[in-house]
Amino acid sequence: MTPDGLAPPPNDLLVQAVEGMQRPLFVLDEDWRFAYVNPAGATLLRRTAADLTGRGIWEEFPEAVGGPFDELYRQVRRSGGSGSTEAWYAPLDTWFHADAFLTDAGLVVTYDDVTAQRRAEEERAAAVAAREQAAAAAAEAAARAETAARHLVLLGDISQAMTATTDVDEAVARLARLVVPLLADWCLVSVVDPDGSRRDVGRAHSDPAMVPAMHRYADLRVRSNRPSAPVPTALASGRPVVLRHVTDDDVRAMVADQASREALAALRVSAVATFPLLARGELFGAFTLVNGPERGPHTDAELSTAEIASRRAALALDNARLASAAQQVAERMQHSLLSPPVQPDSLELAVRYRPATRGVSIGGDWYDAFLQPDGDTVLVIGDVMGHDIEAAAAMGQVKTLVRGIAFDRLEEPAGVLRRVDHALVGLAVPAMATALVCRVEQDAAERAAGVRRLRWSSAGHPDPMLLLPDGTVRDLSAPVGPPLGIGWRGPRADGEVLVPEGATLLLFTDGLFERRGVPLDEGRDAVRALLAASAGRGLSALCDDLLASMLGDGVEDDVAVLAVRAHPVRGERPPEAGPEVLPPVVGRPAR
Repeated sequence: MTPDGLAPPPNDLLVQAVEGMQRPLFVLDEDWRFAYVNPAGATLLRRTAADLTGRGIWEEFPEAVGGPFDELYRQVRRSGGSGSTEAWYAPLDTWFHADAFLTDAGLVVTYDDVTAQRRAEEERAAAVAAREQAAAAAAEAAARAETAARHLVLLGDISQAMTATTDVDEAVARLARLVVPLLADWCLVSVVDPDGSRRDVGRAHSDPAMVPAMHRYADLRVRSNRPSAPVPTALASGRPVVLRHVTDDDVRAMVADQASREALAALRVSAVATFPLLARGELFGAFTLVNGPERGPHTDAELSTAEIASRRAALALDNARLASAAQQVAERMQHSLLSPPVQPDSLELAVRYRPATRGVSIGGDWYDAFLQPDGDTVLVIGDVMGHDIEAAAAMGQVKTLVRGIAFDRLEEPAGVLRRVDHALVGLAVPAMATALVCRVEQDAAERAAGVRRLRWSSAGHPDPMLLLPDGTVRDLSAPVGPPLGIGWRGPRADGEVLVPEGATLLLFTDGLFERRGVPLDEGRDAVRALLAASAGRGLSALCDDLLASMLGDGVEDDVAVLAVRAHPVRGERPPEAGPEVLPPVVGRPAR
């Protein structure tokens, strides 16, 4: 309290909250003057707080005008949201990472010196570039030895085509199609599956009329090959097998049965070269080049290029299997972090998640729904900055903290957010996130009246919406606190509203409505209109329609949606709500 007994102004509250923060921070007023600079912030800017307070940022740091920090601060002030950037500031010879968000006290900017990290990344990039240059030099030397520039183009095509898919069968099919007819008349690619069995998957022939004959032989080859045939020999030795002139004795040594020999005879084999697909010590299969009598033996240049192609193809197959394994890990991680919600009593919950990162099915957004020991339902939705596996890992930590604190302490949502924020800072969790925590309550009187009470609190997160049974949509607005992860010690507030039977609550992350070049209000208006038009739709259909209409086929940001429908509290659970899903330690509330 001030000496006159009044509450301190908001700026004083901000000073009390951040004075002891180790992370550098300053606050800009509406005229872009420093309203406050904490000691850590002044030190990093190589000034004192007294030198900066009251002075304009653009006069003190004129080189930042028009740069990424200028753009960030102005964008955050326009949008009223938050943002971050990372850029080089030459006068201080420093890379800064800055996070900004708008509060009643002004534009709050927290920042860090990431110069060492960036330089380490540049050194790693230089090392990678050096390795790539060495590989390019080796490829150029091979090209000069092979004296065939077309073969270099082929090698590039093989790398590009095979790394563009994580499907092993499709990758080897592309390999076969690419090498014919440049390296051979026809080609078969064998794949060794994890169980050790062999399949002839990739098949290509330069003469369309001979394709059926090639397939007849390929269908018989695996079971009719003798151990001395080129493919079994290459797989056993890990070395190429080249037959420059195939004789009848060679055919009898390769093929065990008459039907297979007749199928092979129709192809008029003159020369065979088989190369194992070996990468990082693992054998993935073999690829075989075959010529007819008109083409004759493979040239040294063809054999040299084929051997290089086999190594590149094997590496691509290894990468494809690694990518597939990584995708499975991501999917398992998504399943563990974004598990199906509870379905308590007469509440019906539906969730949707769409990641922004291609090839990885998880990011920084999350949803959660669980029951507290007293039977109240807690709903959570949040957004950790970032769109990759690192963001997902940080999200897992934030989600776990929210869940644990909310379950352990039966307190209002604002109290949960306050504790989570302090825990993130105290445990040094490297994450900043927006979050919305809701609690659905119902005492005996409210149950008798057929209503529920919703309390919620927001840490920088978009307001939820409530679809009433008559089709009216309400924005559930309440004072919004700053995001989690900054150690905010100021007040956080709860909103409160009665939810009638038949109403639908919609929680979502900003990826649902934020678009480049589109005002935020227009995006929310679109969500509101779609929600109003969905009155009477099933909850799952409502969520699907919302994502299809708002996102289409493209996702600019991670998107999470959590919808809750309040069915009548009396009577049985409606069939369209599906079965009730409760944790074993929480019982059904008494009717």
